[in-house]
Amino acid sequence: MSADKTPIAPASNFIRNIVERDIEQGTYASRHWCGAPGDASKQATGQPDPAKIRTRFPPEPNGYLHIGHAKSICLNFGLARDYNGVCHMRFDDTNPEKEDAEYVNSIIDAVQWLGFGWEAFGHSHLYYASNYFDFMYRAAEYLITSGNAYVDQQSAEEMRINRGTLTEAGKNSPWRDRPADENLALFREMRDGKHADGSMILRAKIDMASPNINLRDPAIYRIKRATHHNTGDTWCIYPMYTYAHPLEDALEGITHSICTLEFEDQRPFYDWVLERLAEGGLLAHPLPKQYEFSRLNLSYVVLSKRKLIELVEGGHVSGWDDPRLPTLAGARRRGYTPEGFRLFADRIGVSKADSWIEYTILEDCMRETLNESAERRIAVLDPIKLVIDNYPEGQSEDCFAPNHPQKPELGKRVVPLSRELWIEREDFMEVPSKGYFRLFPENTVRLRYGYVIKCTGFEKDADGNVTVVHCDYLPDTKSGTPGADAIKVKGNIHWVSAAHAYAAEVRLYDRLFKEAHPGSGDRNYLDDINPDSLTVITAQLEPALKEAKPEETFQFERHGYFVADKKDSAAGKPVFNRTVTLRDAWQK
Repeated sequence: MSADKTPIAPASNFIRNIVERDIEQGTYASRHWCGAPGDASKQATGQPDPAKIRTRFPPEPNGYLHIGHAKSICLNFGLARDYNGVCHMRFDDTNPEKEDAEYVNSIIDAVQWLGFGWEAFGHSHLYYASNYFDFMYRAAEYLITSGNAYVDQQSAEEMRINRGTLTEAGKNSPWRDRPADENLALFREMRDGKHADGSMILRAKIDMASPNINLRDPAIYRIKRATHHNTGDTWCIYPMYTYAHPLEDALEGITHSICTLEFEDQRPFYDWVLERLAEGGLLAHPLPKQYEFSRLNLSYVVLSKRKLIELVEGGHVSGWDDPRLPTLAGARRRGYTPEGFRLFADRIGVSKADSWIEYTILEDCMRETLNESAERRIAVLDPIKLVIDNYPEGQSEDCFAPNHPQKPELGKRVVPLSRELWIEREDFMEVPSKGYFRLFPENTVRLRYGYVIKCTGFEKDADGNVTVVHCDYLPDTKSGTPGADAIKVKGNIHWVSAAHAYAAEVRLYDRLFKEAHPGSGDRNYLDDINPDSLTVITAQLEPALKEAKPEETFQFERHGYFVADKKDSAAGKPVFNRTVTLRDAWQK
């Protein structure tokens, strides 16, 4: 999709319609909030909830967030912002084997970078699912005593076989009808570490003949001896995600639990758990409701955690923050903006339809926001020397360039001019092609922000490559002076003074994959890696860029948007990463 075909109007968001309906009908108006997560009795002590809605962003801290997560973050926090609600930042840390504090910190950083926070109504709403383990255990005991859960001692293979198939009903476990008091005693023994890992599990008792396989007595607790990043070795049993998730939502008073489509089949179990616990008085109506939307499918990108790990650990990229990766850490280092991501989320909308989003839409959103915010600077990426033969040696003078052509309030900056300049190699042709209006022998062009010059000759090396271009300048034609328009020229080229330029490392990043759908068909996705996804050059930049601070973004005139690398830039020696070109370079 080319840039001129990119949609500009915000797309539909069906979840907004649901939220507006619920607010209008007062679906959640009776809720109370005691100021912290809690069960029915605890919340009953609180005041009517000041938040009209409560959403949550619940990542598992087992990896770095990526562009797909940005969609979910913008959706959940955006809804809370727009409807006088609050979005909870919740770490779904119920799996001790894969989670780490490093990921917790990186996730917090990414969400805040996108422009969202969790302070609302005088409280911080940063929560950890692992802090609810006591309640989850109590709820499991209630399910056992009410006849809704049992301890199963089948092997994993036996359970797999007896679960049935999509066309064949499952078979009841031989332990399914064990008396509740025996189940409770065994469950407490599991808690106390008296049984080996994998020797038994706690299962919900629902329906082994259900057409929804997820309702065929799903597991809700397993024995797992593992040190947890938050609770240490307190527990040797841990809840399953599908059981923990609805309880977390209910304890936090979540109204709209928004998930991606792969959780749609789990919704009946989500509702079953909440209803059973409400029957026992552990939770109160109105209960949370789950809604599903399609996850982000983006061309030229892989978002699979397994593939991202493989790219990092296989050395195909430099790390989790490599600017070519779709991680938010990588996107930030690339120079992508929070405003661009928020615009992108609005543009693509929210639906249940699985579809592919063209990467150009994301790039266009970045161009749009960067065009507004980025100050302009001059950079020569492929330099060749230009000598103004009639300009005095050792002399220099100030030319003036606007910091932003649409924002005169940002003022102008000094761009020094001297006898020897750097210009782009493509701005000179020995024998011009048709329609070429830049430098060639005897042609006249304007030095942008400077003088009109006339090409008088050039020099070549032994291999026939042009090394130096010669010209004369017309003294009365300086930009901004009365004589500037005295001579009309068709060409306008940019330049930097060789005596004042900053020679900088510039990294020209491009898409990591050369195919729109990496690994489609029978291909290995690694075979679709773009060999030109990174080119490192030494460019000549105007002197003002030498003082650029890490993460400071600029438009390099004619070339695109660039950011001072947050990791490798040093004081007085910034390294620049190309964020995006001025136009879609992949346009067919």
